[in-house]
Amino acid sequence: MAVDPGAVASRLFGVVLRHLRTEAGLSLRELGKRCHHDYSRLSRMETGEHLGDPVLLADIDRILGAGGLLTVLRTAAELPSDPPGPVVAAPAVGMGHGGDGASIMLEMRMTDGRSVRVSIPRREFGQLLASGALGALFPAGVLTLDDADRLATVMARPSRVDPQVIGYFDRLLTEHYTADQILGPHQLLGPVMAQLDMLDALRTHVRPPVAKPLLRVLARYAEFVGWLQQDAGDLPAAMYWSDRATQWAQCAGDDQMAAYLLIRKSNIASLADDTNTVIELAAAAQDAPGDIDPKITALAAQQEARGWAVINDGDRCRRKLDTAAQLLSTHPDRDEPTTTVYIHYYDLGVLEDQSATCYRSIGRAEDAIPIFERRIADSLDANLHRDRGYQTAKLANTVLATKQPEPERAAQLGLACLDLARQTGSARIAKELGTLDATLTARWPDQPDVHAFHDALTTSQ
Repeated sequence: MAVDPGAVASRLFGVVLRHLRTEAGLSLRELGKRCHHDYSRLSRMETGEHLGDPVLLADIDRILGAGGLLTVLRTAAELPSDPPGPVVAAPAVGMGHGGDGASIMLEMRMTDGRSVRVSIPRREFGQLLASGALGALFPAGVLTLDDADRLATVMARPSRVDPQVIGYFDRLLTEHYTADQILGPHQLLGPVMAQLDMLDALRTHVRPPVAKPLLRVLARYAEFVGWLQQDAGDLPAAMYWSDRATQWAQCAGDDQMAAYLLIRKSNIASLADDTNTVIELAAAAQDAPGDIDPKITALAAQQEARGWAVINDGDRCRRKLDTAAQLLSTHPDRDEPTTTVYIHYYDLGVLEDQSATCYRSIGRAEDAIPIFERRIADSLDANLHRDRGYQTAKLANTVLATKQPEPERAAQLGLACLDLARQTGSARIAKELGTLDATLTARWPDQPDVHAFHDALTTSQ
C-alpha cells in the first residue's frame, strides 16, 4: 500500500509538538489559553490531523521555546517532496535505536543548544527519510532511497553497518566542507556534532572488515569538528577533537590523517601564540612515517614557515615556502583517496594565499596586498562569505603594515566584513578585526572612518 509522505511527516510534527508541550508542563487547555486557541484544535495538531496556520504556530513556537523547530517541521510536513532548503539554521538530527529494536530515537538539536528526543517506529522513520520529509534536517542531494533504508536498518541494528552506510557519511562530510566556506562554524557545529555522535555510537558495535573504514570516517569528522571549534574561537575544544581524531586515525592505520593532524595542531598552537609548538609540530609532520602524500608534506612546510615568520626569521621562512612550492610543483596531481578533502584542493594558488600572511609578518606587506585582493575577488565570485570576510580583514591589517599605510581604506575594509563576522561566527575574522581596531585607534584616533569602524565594532560585540 502506498504511503503518503505528507501524512508521515505530519505525524512527526504532532509527536514533537506533544513532547514540547509536555516538557513545558502545560496541558492542552493551558496551551490553548496562552495562544488563544481552541484546545481541541491543538489536540488534532498533536495527532498529525491538522498543522495549524503559520501565525498560530509561530505563537506556539514562542510559548514552548521551540527555537523555530515546529515551523521547520510544519514546512517539511506541508511540502514533503520540496523541503525548506533555505532554512540554514535547521535543527541537527541525531539517531539511536529506541531500545525495543523496532523504533528509532530521533534527536533534534535546536539553535539554542537544547535537544528534543522522540521515538518513532523504524518503518515510519525509513518512510520519512525516503519521502524527503526530513529534508530540512539533512543536506539536499546527499540522501538516496537506498541510504534511507540502510540508515533505518543500522539505527535499529548497529552491528549491521556496511560500507554503503559509511560511504553515506563520507559524502555528507564532503557537503559540510563546502558549506563551511559559506556559512562558517555558527551554523555547522550542531549538525556535524550530531552526525559524529551517531558514528561514535555505531563504533562500539562494528567488527572487521568495516571497523577500520568507520574509524577513518570518524577521524575525519573529529578533525572537522576541531576545525569548526578553532574557527569559533574555542581552542581547547579544537585541540581536544584533534586529539580524538588522532587516536581514531592511528587505530585505523591512517598515516595520512595522522600526519595531517600534526599540522592541524600546529595551526591551533599558532592561534594560542605558542610559536615553538607551531614549528615543532609542523616539522614532525614533515618527518611523519609512512608513504605520506607530498601535498601534506608541503602543507607542513608552509605551516613551519608561518612559525618562523612570527619570530621574524625571514630566511628560514622563505626556505620553507620554497620547499612547499617545490613539492607542489613536482607532485601536483597525486591525491591519496583517504586524505582529508582540504588537501585535494591544496595547490600553488592556496600556497600563495598562505604565503601572503608570512609576507605581512616579515615586513613584505606590499607583496601581500595583491594576493589578498585576488583571493577576495575569487571568494566573491564563488559566494564564499566566511572566506571573503577573513581575507578582507587580513587585507585591512596589511594595508596598515606598508611603508605608506592607508587608515581610511583599512577602516572601510573593516566595516565591510563586520556583518560577515557576525553571520559566520568566525573567531579568526573577529581576531583580525580586534587587531585592526587596536592599531587604528592607537595611531589615527581622529580619523572619521576610524571612529565609524570602532563604534560599529563595539556595537556588534
